[in-house]
Amino acid sequence: MTKKKITVIGAGFGGLSAAIRLLAQGHDVTLIDKRDKPGGRGYQYEIDGFKFDGGPTVITAPYMFDELFELAGKRKEDYFDLIELNPFYRIFNEKGEYFNYLRDPNQAAQEVAKFSPSDVVGYRKFVDSTVEVFNKFHPYTEKPFLKFSEMLAILPDMWKTGTLGSMYSYAKKYVKDDFIRKVCSFHPLLVGGNPFDTPSIFGLIIQFEKQWGVHYARGGTGSIAQALLKLFIEEGGKVMMETEVDQILLHNKTVKGVQLKSGDRLDADIVVSNGDVAFTYKHMIAKKERPRLLDLYFDNLQYSNSLVVIYFGTKRRYLDSKLDHHNIILGDRYRGLLKDIFNKKKLPDDLSLYLHMPTKTDPSIAPEGCESFYVLSLVPHLDAGINWEEIGDRYCDRVLQFLEDNYLPNLKENIVVKHHIDPVHFNKTLNSYKGAAFSIKPSLTQTGWMRPHNRSRFFKNLYFAGAGTHPGAGVPAVIASGKIVSNLVAEELGIPHRKAKMPIPELIT
Repeated sequence: MTKKKITVIGAGFGGLSAAIRLLAQGHDVTLIDKRDKPGGRGYQYEIDGFKFDGGPTVITAPYMFDELFELAGKRKEDYFDLIELNPFYRIFNEKGEYFNYLRDPNQAAQEVAKFSPSDVVGYRKFVDSTVEVFNKFHPYTEKPFLKFSEMLAILPDMWKTGTLGSMYSYAKKYVKDDFIRKVCSFHPLLVGGNPFDTPSIFGLIIQFEKQWGVHYARGGTGSIAQALLKLFIEEGGKVMMETEVDQILLHNKTVKGVQLKSGDRLDADIVVSNGDVAFTYKHMIAKKERPRLLDLYFDNLQYSNSLVVIYFGTKRRYLDSKLDHHNIILGDRYRGLLKDIFNKKKLPDDLSLYLHMPTKTDPSIAPEGCESFYVLSLVPHLDAGINWEEIGDRYCDRVLQFLEDNYLPNLKENIVVKHHIDPVHFNKTLNSYKGAAFSIKPSLTQTGWMRPHNRSRFFKNLYFAGAGTHPGAGVPAVIASGKIVSNLVAEELGIPHRKAKMPIPELIT
């Protein structure tokens, strides 16, 4: 085997996954990130004794982490600790009533009965139907879609399983109560999609959770990113933090290395970008090198929503509240709110929120007697033309006032630390095109082959991992994208690689 010099841009979960696997193939791998800590969107803030995970907090499919550590003959349990959560989520309706989203199907059915007894049978059929969706489509989450014929091959199964339609319409076939339909169909929101138009093939996420559980990493998601970086360094990987790549260098449409913002050049045989795909093509490759229509292509893709995320710590505990670890708070104008955000690019007057309360599970991430939270509000990306510098503080105040009025009494007077990010942060700090929090929106026409490929179609030896490429956003998906990249490199170089062992769940009834 010829040992290759490989540069991985971005120490998010996709970049870490690709870097560890490429290192295990025997290559000389350098990982570069502009920030002071790994994680990408999973960056962890530390403020006055509080720890706040910057983005992803829902951890599923722990076997994917096992694979990374097993490549080095090690165990993930020696690096970080996962705690299984139950319920997975607590979902609130507009009246403040909640549904505990539980792993056990019988207990989940009892939750359905609280709201709509007549939907219990339909709910069970809905969950059972997602097993077939999972069995048919899960294997494709770890395979590249480089040929149109590969996309055509899955369309008959999408037709048979009814997954060409939206996630909400799929749930509607099985249950009648609108709130239970929302409970069954909210998962696209976790990956930047609108449940009312994201294809229900994304229902396979339900079985990811049912099969392997929903977990929290002790110390926060940041502890996983730190563990993966530690593994990479222990195995001989080179790391350059607080170092920004300015340009990917090419000659005759072939990668030759990267140039840093400092002006230094690093030669490389292969470059893997874990940065945003659109940003990489539009801003890290010289205009003279780009195909004429490439900018137009990315300008005309649909991009996910953005987010305002408020991280706050309180000087009192809220264990007497009705909140759990993961809380989803749905407003009464749910469909209209999502239409405003995704289609009209308009900031709604009302709110639907995700509220993370990790200290309910892990008090160690806050000072004694304190509570750590983050609240996430969906907003349009930067095409909406909103001046976040002008309205950002007022918007955050409105969100916190809503929480104080409905869930966290006397919240404002108890907040001791506070920080927030908005679409400008996603654009300027995370280099996400248009400030889209999940990069390219998941949709029927932006899935599989129709999504930007893991191996560049335009430049030799340029690869992509992360949310904007196949299979999409979410921690399991971006880790899988790193696996896809490493397998593509291995195939290109004629290196044997371990085939994926796809675990298949038993039918849940």
